[in-house]
Amino acid sequence: MGLTYREAGVDIEAGAQAVELIKPLAVATWRPGVLGALGGFSGLFAPDLTAYPDPVLVSGTDGAGTKLRVAFALNRHDTIGQDVVAMCVNDILTQGAEPLFFLDYLAVGRLEPERVAAVVSGVAEGCRLAGCALLGGETAEMPGFYEPEEYDLAGFAVGIVNRDRLVDGAGIQAGDLIYGLYSSGLHSNGFSLARRVFPPQSYSEKPKGLRHTLGEEMLTPTRIYTRAVRAALKRVKVAGMVHITGGGLTENIPRVLPPGLGARLRPRTWREPPVFRLLRERGGIEEAEMRRTFNLGIGYVFIVPVAERAALLDALEAAGEAWAQIGVVEAGAGVVYEE
Repeated sequence: MGLTYREAGVDIEAGAQAVELIKPLAVATWRPGVLGALGGFSGLFAPDLTAYPDPVLVSGTDGAGTKLRVAFALNRHDTIGQDVVAMCVNDILTQGAEPLFFLDYLAVGRLEPERVAAVVSGVAEGCRLAGCALLGGETAEMPGFYEPEEYDLAGFAVGIVNRDRLVDGAGIQAGDLIYGLYSSGLHSNGFSLARRVFPPQSYSEKPKGLRHTLGEEMLTPTRIYTRAVRAALKRVKVAGMVHITGGGLTENIPRVLPPGLGARLRPRTWREPPVFRLLRERGGIEEAEMRRTFNLGIGYVFIVPVAERAALLDALEAAGEAWAQIGVVEAGAGVVYEE
């Protein structure tokens, strides 16, 4: 008998089993607009354009980065999917888009159906929080490319916004107020540095000030801000929004500011999770490096005119969202921190 695909490391039967485990997870996220059944060659979505007479599609793609190494070390795989959804959805929210659907790509060294289902359960939870449908995806078994216990996870989201409701930062002016929404911790950024400071042998530690072990703290999933953003956009003329990812506040806020404008931030105005203090202390990391690597407790930013302040805060309160006024837009460039 000749060599088989299974002997080469690809188990088609395990793949079929994984698909059966994934199907109910995906179907549970479906929203109006989803067409067809899961398992075809592509996903179908028919958007209701009644509210979008001049529609613009907005898309974003990302992965979980080296945070995956923490999931491997802890052998916990049910949260990392939310990180991937969050990294994509939060990006498209910044343009004012309503998330419609998400697709994932999971590449594994050895296909274990239960582990695949655990990963996709996190993706499905992220989609539920984002209000978008898990429309489909791809699982690829790649022996010899990844180690048997390793995998990579990425995805992309598509949203929609009417052209006259696009948020692009073009109308931001000096004097506009900067409000921050809190992060859940590290989110999915800076892990190449964080893993140097917190190696796997430290994951079982529970340092003073942390409610969880270091491993649990590092694996806390990225927040998804759909509810707060959708609530705000219904009531507020938002000038700009920023998702605080790699580059921290220092690099991300200037991305939305028009030429000639900068931001003055006041770090003492928001609560910083204890994990960042530990990073500073154990890693001997300078403050400028912390600020351009980590979110330091702020995961999402609104920029609004002074006249919109009350409306924004009412909307955030109605959405159950905690906030901090972290700074102001001013003439200049980049970010200045007011100590």
